[in-house]
Amino acid sequence: MKSIAKAIAEAKFKDRPKNISREFQMYGVYLAESLQDTKRYSLYIKLAKTVNRGVLEEALNFTKGYYSAKSKARVFMWKLKELKNLSVLREK
Repeated sequence: MKSIAKAIAEAKFKDRPKNISREFQMYGVYLAESLQDTKRYSLYIKLAKTVNRGVLEEALNFTKGYYSAKSKARVFMWKLKELKNLSVLREK
């Protein structure tokens, strides 16, 4: 028998990918669900695989603090772009 908390968590996002076997895939799913953008799981999984985790965490923390956003996914992508541009400028 499952606990109530686990049953609710599984029912929350019914379209969640079922064939997750790697850590970056789990993190991509976590990003998509945190940003309430469950239509684009594959985008966030690819970002989790290719982009530095520190940059993703910083963009996610900024987005979570941005309460007035209509689309948290847009704010996340904007901040991610800003952080990538900043890191490119630091390298030069």
